[in-house]
Amino acid sequence: MPEDRKEAAHARILLVEDEERIADFVSRGLTESGYKVDWAGTAALALELAHDTEHDLVILDLLLPDMDGLALLEKLRNRQSSPPVLILSARSALDDRIRGLDLGADDYLIKPFAFAELLARCRALLRRGSALPERLRAGDLTLDCIRRRVSRAGRVIELAPKEFSILEYLMRNQGRPLTRTMIVEHVWDTEYDGLTNIVDVYIRHLRAKIDDGAEVKLIQTVRGTGYMLDASGQGGGEEPVP
Repeated sequence: MPEDRKEAAHARILLVEDEERIADFVSRGLTESGYKVDWAGTAALALELAHDTEHDLVILDLLLPDMDGLALLEKLRNRQSSPPVLILSARSALDDRIRGLDLGADDYLIKPFAFAELLARCRALLRRGSALPERLRAGDLTLDCIRRRVSRAGRVIELAPKEFSILEYLMRNQGRPLTRTMIVEHVWDTEYDGLTNIVDVYIRHLRAKIDDGAEVKLIQTVRGTGYMLDASGQGGGEEPVP
């Protein structure tokens, strides 16, 4: 796999663009380049997606039907977790560009644009602005993202690829409840159909490998919501979410 596709393999991009033709063109290009893409045609949906899913980069149009893109940029920047933002807009005036950058955008690309340039700017922002820790810890549990190794209290734990991805997602969001929908859409990159118990099955597998025999149970059920990784030892039981 080429190096740029390796970099893209785990990167998720939020595309905020109300013009369906452009959104489809950009989404297909980014997907073919190895990225996972969530598309929002309105500011309201963009905020909902930003709340539900961790993104590595936001591509933001400024002409949205329900909110000025710069106002949305301010809202995104006020969040606790704020990924790099690339403005992609037909607004070419110098004042617009300066204001966008002053409000916290990391880059500004004017429409019409060459997709190759957009892709290059995405790669640069992902390398520069969203470096993630290579090793995650939760109590005595360690996950090495590069070598894809997991151990607890010095004991090496063998995980299947999907188990590893779920655990990594839980560890990157320690203390934050994650719904089944969030887990399915992040790990499987597909929409949650509301019927499958696939998440519950994988959580049981993870608990058997990580928590069985341990005094502190790390993977907690948040009743009525989903699952959470908590190393404090204060979490609840392991009953499935109704």
